[in-house]
Amino acid sequence: MSTQTVTTYYESDHDRLDELFNKFQQLKRIDFPKAKEFFQEFKFGLQRHIVWEEEILFPLFEQKTGMYDQGPTEVMRQEHRLIKKYLEAMHEKVKACNPESNDEEQLLLNTLSMHNQKEEQILYPAIDHSLSDHERETVFTSMKTIPEERYWYCCTPDIEKKRYFPFRRH
Repeated sequence: MSTQTVTTYYESDHDRLDELFNKFQQLKRIDFPKAKEFFQEFKFGLQRHIVWEEEILFPLFEQKTGMYDQGPTEVMRQEHRLIKKYLEAMHEKVKACNPESNDEEQLLLNTLSMHNQKEEQILYPAIDHSLSDHERETVFTSMKTIPEERYWYCCTPDIEKKRYFPFRRH
C-alpha cells in the first residue's frame, strides 16, 4: 500500500498549478504564445483538480461524515463556482491574446489562495483522517479513471478540440 496521503498529493498539485500560473504571468508580456501554453496546462490541471474533488473526494467525505448539504465540502463547491467564473474570465483574455489580465488574475489568485489554504489545513487532513488505507488507494485509482475530456481542454481552435474530444459537441 502507498503511504501517500490525500493531503500531500493535493498540496503538491496546488504547488504545481501555482508554478504554471506564475510562469504564465512571467511570460505573458514577453512571449505570449509560450505563456498561453502554461495557461492551457494550468486551466486543464485546475479543472481536473476540481473534478477530482467534486466527484471523488467530496462525496466520499460526505458519506463518511453525513455532511451532505452543509459543512466544508459545500463551502468548497461554492468557492469552486467562483474559481470557475474567474478562470473563464482569464480564459477569455488568453483566447484573445490579451495580456491585460491583471484584474482577472488577482480575483482568481485571491480566491484560490484562501480556498487552497482551507483545503490544505482543514479539509484534506479531515479526509485523510476519515479514510482507511484501502479507501485512500481507491481515491487515487478513481482519479485515474476519469476520462481526460472531462477536464475541458482550453485555448485551442475548434478543429484541434475535436482531436482531443471527438465525442463532445462544440
